[in-house]
Amino acid sequence: MPVWLREYSWRQTSTAVYLSLPLRGVRVTPANIFCTDQYLKVSVPPFLFEAILFAPIDDTNSTAKIGNGAIFFTLYKKEVSMWDSLTLPNAGKEKLQYLRENAVLKAHEKAKEETEAKKVTKQEHKKYALEATMKLEEAERTRIEDLKEKVRLKVTKELELWDKQQKEAEKLKRLQKEGELYQGGDQVKEKKKEKMNKARIPNEGTSKTRLKPTQGCHGSYSMFSEGLKEEQLPAPRSAATIKISFTSRVFPTALRESRVAEEEEWLRKQAEARRTVSADLSELEDLKEEEKNPDWLKDKGNKMFATGNYLAAVSAYNLAVRLNNKLPILYLNRAACHLKLRNLHKAIEDCSKALELLTPPVPDNENARVKAYVRRGTAFCQLELYAEGLQDYEAALKIDPKNETVEKDAEKIRHLIQGTSQDS
Repeated sequence: MPVWLREYSWRQTSTAVYLSLPLRGVRVTPANIFCTDQYLKVSVPPFLFEAILFAPIDDTNSTAKIGNGAIFFTLYKKEVSMWDSLTLPNAGKEKLQYLRENAVLKAHEKAKEETEAKKVTKQEHKKYALEATMKLEEAERTRIEDLKEKVRLKVTKELELWDKQQKEAEKLKRLQKEGELYQGGDQVKEKKKEKMNKARIPNEGTSKTRLKPTQGCHGSYSMFSEGLKEEQLPAPRSAATIKISFTSRVFPTALRESRVAEEEEWLRKQAEARRTVSADLSELEDLKEEEKNPDWLKDKGNKMFATGNYLAAVSAYNLAVRLNNKLPILYLNRAACHLKLRNLHKAIEDCSKALELLTPPVPDNENARVKAYVRRGTAFCQLELYAEGLQDYEAALKIDPKNETVEKDAEKIRHLIQGTSQDS
């Protein structure tokens, strides 16, 4: 059952009614208030307030302020008058029910009208926006057309000017050519005159050196006819078949002179690796040619290590070491796998073997020697042999003094050694 609110205060003027409705301890929202021109209802469970107003009000302009545990209504009257009371006196149940239903119907009709009005307004706004967009597009289209027309006129003027310049240039060239032809005609006339003058003067020397006609040439004269001899062309070669035999190669590609040294070095290493393999390695018989390559096995082990399959990586490095035990990188990589697998003694052995092979110490193998010392020092420290581990880290720092990671790890080992000595 709802709790009816009977406590409220109100005052009025000739144009408005001011109603204060206390609601403490509950949260009120605008959805809890329902008001029409003669019906007011506030439903905030479990509280309920309902009033049939004495006279109609302007529910559109009336307001309700929520705050400080109360609702303060400002109800504007439709007619200027003074009310005898806030609610309609002597309102029976039937009249109350009728007014309530009538208020709900009016509210529904009002809401429907507002919805229709919103739709109409929205459509008008859309229509206005569409018209404005069309006007903007038309203005932009007109602007672009004007710009195109300006560019067209400009280009037309430039073409006309260029055509005029071309015509003037052609006219100038034609005039120059005519002048040259006129000058050339005079020169030709002068040359003809000189020739005619020379022809009138008899030349005895030239008359004696006239060419004799050659026989078999139909009376024509030739100054080279006496020196010509028939050329002797060689006979065509006889057809034959040339047999070419190719030397068998290990590499699938053709031989290149620029790669001869590299191929010979690779073949030499392969031969040396095969000599180091024991004769009882029967498992190598089923392997492919590239699988018998230590470098290929090293790359395979690196891929296994990257995926976290350390046991498979160790197997690949083991077979590579059996094929060629002179590569320090194989021992270094296998030591890294042993560290991951906690095979600390084997890691120390592999690092020591790698350091033996990394001699003499040169700048090219500095990075490999640093890795060997660090990994062996890590294995010593995990075996709690901190003194030996610190020696390896210090040796790595002598090779690469700027390595901050090695310096930090060495400092940690020094603190561990100091702490151990103090405890003892």
